[in-house]
Order: sequence, then C-alpha cells, then structure tokens
Amino acid sequence: MPDRPGTDSPAPVTLDRRDGPYGEVVLRERGDDFEIIANGCFLMDTSDGRSERLLVDAALAALPADRPAPAVLVGGLGVGFSLVRAAAEPRWGRIVVVEREQAIVEWHLRGPLDRISGAALADPRTSILTTDLVSYLRTTTDRYDALCLDIDNGPDWTVTEDNTNLYAPDGLAACRERLTPGGVLAVWSAQPSTDFERALRNAGFSGVRTEEVGVARGVPDVVHLAIRMV
Repeated sequence: MPDRPGTDSPAPVTLDRRDGPYGEVVLRERGDDFEIIANGCFLMDTSDGRSERLLVDAALAALPADRPAPAVLVGGLGVGFSLVRAAAEPRWGRIVVVEREQAIVEWHLRGPLDRISGAALADPRTSILTTDLVSYLRTTTDRYDALCLDIDNGPDWTVTEDNTNLYAPDGLAACRERLTPGGVLAVWSAQPSTDFERALRNAGFSGVRTEEVGVARGVPDVVHLAIRMV
C-alpha cells in the first residue's frame, strides 16, 4: 500500500465502483497504474509494491530453511503483489488468499487486475477464499507456516473499524493458533508501531522485529514480524 500519488500525477479514471457489505470500493486507473479506494480512503496502488513483496519474502526468510513446502496464507488480495511474489517462489507449497471484497476478487479473476495476477491465480498451489479474514482465523482448523497479512493501512490506521479486531489481543491469539510451531506472522503497516510490537510480545510471539521500506514522502512502510515458538 504505497502512499498516495502526488498532485502532479495524471487525473484518475474510475473503472468500477461497487457498494458492498463493508462500504464502497472503487478501482481507478491513473496513467499506467491502478488504485483501490475504500470508503473514500486511498488504500493501495501499483506504483511500487516493494513492501508488499517484502511481506512475503521476510516471512519465508524467517522460516527454517529445511521446512518442506511451507503453507502460506495471504490476508488481503489487494492489487496482487503479495500473491504474485508468493507464486513466484517454488519453495512455497499451499498458497491461500483470503479477501473479503468480492469486487476485488472479480477485478483479478475477470477484470483489469488480471494482467498482474493472472499467472499466480492459475498456479495450482493457489486458492482464494472470499471471506472476512478475522472470522476465518477464528473458525478454521487449518494451520499455516506463515501468515502474511495486509488487510488495511496497519494497526494504527484502519479504514474499516472491524479490521481493528485483527490487531487486538483476541485477533493476535487467533493468528498464533493458526500457525505451526516456528511459524511466522508478518503484518504490513503504513507506519512503524511500537505499541503493536508490544502487543505481539504480549500475545506470546517471539523474535518480534520490524523491517522498513522507505517511501517518497512521509514515514516508511513496514512489515512487523513475529514467530510462534511453541
């Protein structure tokens, strides 16, 4: 989710606008890039993608090198950068994407975003679940070696109020429960958060650290990493 384009960028063109159970979601095209807007708030675009790729790369690097075919859950399809990165890595086994916005899923499967994610979605390791991430984590019995979560602008800046549940103690406990021993939780954020690092430690995670990606303006994008040891 790179920061908002500058004022010298081309004017955006709206490609689709949907009203859903979580409010309005809009797909726009600005020059050569796509943007996703949720409830009037800029969420992400395709202008960069380094931090979305880091989300997946850092999680894989934190896993034991000898772990065979680790399973990864990508929370939030977005513009598809994290999924594409996961599918490009042969080491990953099962790749599950959880995305609650039906419109975003359709933009990838049958719309303009297919040009970004088409090959990754066709990968036999990949499956998509159109459901709320927090609800899924609380109800599924599946377990993963890595959770790579990017469902909002981060723990300190949520666009949708329900998403705060992911970063609360109950949400982090659900994340921990869904990880295998030694599994990695990776959470994207639009800014560093020492409070969230503390929350991860309080939730029983070890090896808590933050990796940064500089942006053109403002504070860096970050990936918060934590490990379930037992």
